[in-house]
Amino acid sequence: MRISTIGYNAKQGVVNIGRNIIFSLASIATIAACVFLFGLVFSIVINFNYIVKNVEEGVTMTVFFEDGTDQATIDAVGGQIESLNGVTNVTYVSAQEAWEEFQEEYFEGAEDAAEGFKNDNPLSNKANYEVTVDRIEDQEEVAAAIEAMDGVSNVNHSEGAVNTLTTFNKLLGTISLAVIIILFAVAVFLISNTISVGISVRREEIGIMKLIGATNGFVRAPFIIEGLLIGLIGAAIPLVVLYFMYNRAVGYILERFNILSDIVTFLAARQVFEVLIPAGLILGMGIGFIGSAITIRKHLKV
Repeated sequence: MRISTIGYNAKQGVVNIGRNIIFSLASIATIAACVFLFGLVFSIVINFNYIVKNVEEGVTMTVFFEDGTDQATIDAVGGQIESLNGVTNVTYVSAQEAWEEFQEEYFEGAEDAAEGFKNDNPLSNKANYEVTVDRIEDQEEVAAAIEAMDGVSNVNHSEGAVNTLTTFNKLLGTISLAVIIILFAVAVFLISNTISVGISVRREEIGIMKLIGATNGFVRAPFIIEGLLIGLIGAAIPLVVLYFMYNRAVGYILERFNILSDIVTFLAARQVFEVLIPAGLILGMGIGFIGSAITIRKHLKV
């Protein structure tokens, strides 16, 4: 296709948007709402997953042994745990280390009381393993496998935290997907109406073009470009808004709830938008392309 032909089709696509300005603006607004919601949900979900990942790294399972379990059995269990799928780290805590940690937590400021147990470790049978898994939702399965090993008495793990985080993550994803699908359908419908009006206005002109030998691709191209431009504009606007909103929102949350700064870490805007910008633009232009393609096939018999 010649450069002049490309330029003509692009110009006609822009002209078509101006001819049907009301429908075009409605389509742009709907796509903008769709991409804005997509970007908002994406930012929340990606940060939530990042926070969960950080929480997972700090949430461990503690493996305790039956009284009288010998060191050889404890070492063997450690090797078995390390070989389990999903396990990322296994740390052995001896009875002496367990007692030292207990003193730091419960005898702070009362060291004299702890001295009474100097030669009689009350946790002499409490050697354990601290186990970290790659995904917090795998804790149940890993814990069950460990509890079945010889010498293991019980495994302490954060069942409540696991269920809460996993359930919330799934619920957030399901609701987000449902809303985005609805907006996607509305956007395609509005673009379809916009392109339909454009075809109606230019039907006589299109007929003349066909009589003088215009190809099907030449006739269709301006409407495809119109849909792509509407999608591009509709996607670009909310992405710009979201970019400025993101840093402000993160800064406000950490300033307003400064207690969270020691617990929660948010992703930098660059990390979020290096994925969100191309994804949002593709989504917007994809909606525009689908809407125009469906309409052309339905109304333009060329």
